[in-house]
Amino acid sequence: MAASLVVHRQQETLGAGADLNRGLDLLSEVRSGARPAMLRLYRPQPTVAFGQRDTRLPGYAKAARAAAARGFVPAVRRAGGRAAAYHEGTLVVDHIQPEADAIAGAKARFGFFGELFTEALRSLGLDAGVGEIPGEYCPGEFSVFGRVPGPAAGPGRGLEGALKLAGTAQRVVAGAWLFSSVIVVENSAPIRDVLVDTYSALGLEWDPHTAGAAEDLVPGITVDAVEAAVLAVYARHAKLLTES
Repeated sequence: MAASLVVHRQQETLGAGADLNRGLDLLSEVRSGARPAMLRLYRPQPTVAFGQRDTRLPGYAKAARAAAARGFVPAVRRAGGRAAAYHEGTLVVDHIQPEADAIAGAKARFGFFGELFTEALRSLGLDAGVGEIPGEYCPGEFSVFGRVPGPAAGPGRGLEGALKLAGTAQRVVAGAWLFSSVIVVENSAPIRDVLVDTYSALGLEWDPHTAGAAEDLVPGITVDAVEAAVLAVYARHAKLLTES
């Protein structure tokens, strides 16, 4: 990780597609040296971000219409796997950093950031961990999950009843990388509903019981609290600078 990171809080969403494109623009600027290594934090408008593979499925057009019918804007991202949904109750964290050999550490970054976000969520009382939940949407080896608190809480617990709380994706170019993470904090029902409709249209199987939010497990958690916890963990690894 860079020795210092400029924290850029995007106060308002630019729109579903524009938010995704802005991340790529910032990646280009960091790569060229026009900007330093940075963290971009924002709350998106309701969006279903489809993966490139989704767009090649026969049901993609129907899935996009299903998303729009639920009030979620369909968009296509360049990084990441299958469709993921998010809205104002989620926190998007884009870590953008120059790197001479950006490809070399690509796999290791997934593990590092998975543990970073797990640590942040644990500081708020969640029994969080890293790993793929069977049947989760946009499945990934380094998904961040949470489990219902209880006496058996801890790393050794199984994944029965676990909820996917965060997904990550990465875009690597020569000389820089963008690691984007979406943490679902509040109001999971609309996300679950739109994923049911879009995955059905795409013909993809998944278990809706795996989709949830941090507040489903520890009531009262807010996006602001998660943002503060994430920055507190980041501050142990890098000097955080306020954007001028």
